[in-house]
Amino acid sequence: MGSVQARAAADLAQRCGLRLIDASAYEDAKARELKAYLAQALGQEMALVFLLDAAGLRLHATGELDCSIRADFHGPTVTYRRKQGGGKGQMIAKAVGLKSGALSVLDCTAGLGRDAFVLASLGCGVTLLERIVPVVVLLEDALAQAKDFAALEDAALGQILGQMELVQADALSFLKATDHGVADVVYLDPMFPVRGKSALVKKEMQLFHHLVGQDTDADGLLAVALEVAGSRVVVKRPRIAPRLAGPEPNLVMEGKSNRFDIYLV
Repeated sequence: MGSVQARAAADLAQRCGLRLIDASAYEDAKARELKAYLAQALGQEMALVFLLDAAGLRLHATGELDCSIRADFHGPTVTYRRKQGGGKGQMIAKAVGLKSGALSVLDCTAGLGRDAFVLASLGCGVTLLERIVPVVVLLEDALAQAKDFAALEDAALGQILGQMELVQADALSFLKATDHGVADVVYLDPMFPVRGKSALVKKEMQLFHHLVGQDTDADGLLAVALEVAGSRVVVKRPRIAPRLAGPEPNLVMEGKSNRFDIYLV
């Protein structure tokens, strides 16, 4: 990896107060079961660290969880979906009401930016709100990596990235300070509480729950979102999850594992 990338990654990690470790060194230490080394380096059994490799930053939970999350806007998986994913026939496109013309979307719970990127690739202008600083750092790094790639190999990707704006903000505070019509669509994908044994939940989701804690303001988000959306509020939920408190959705689109509750304004 280049020294410029390493310096940028170190600056991002420093913002979070988290240690930055070269991924190959970490994996080598783990493979050799150098628990003493890890304990000395991290200072505790389970810790969050940034690992840096040629693809950029990933946030890693050490210890029993032992998993990483990374934001990605130019790798093979997202590129395949961008080119072969079904375009405006995808359920998320129908949920936001994307037909002809462009929509502006305010994604209040950006996470790793996957849905925001899909919407941007379909022509939407998307503002991504994220309040968890380590996740913001992952998004910033992913955008930088993708822009470098686009400049060299994929001009169309560059146009998509130009339609994405990342804002570090608490969504509830942001919406309360925002006038009606800030975006055509306000998009919410609140954290679904873990139920029962966490072993039944994917490790990535466990890591997000560790980062977010008790996400107790989802119902409040819906109420304020309804006041500022230009045309609709779209709430993404696991298929079996209860609706957010508030009015009944005007439309519901249900897939195999997720559904979209749609509130027309």
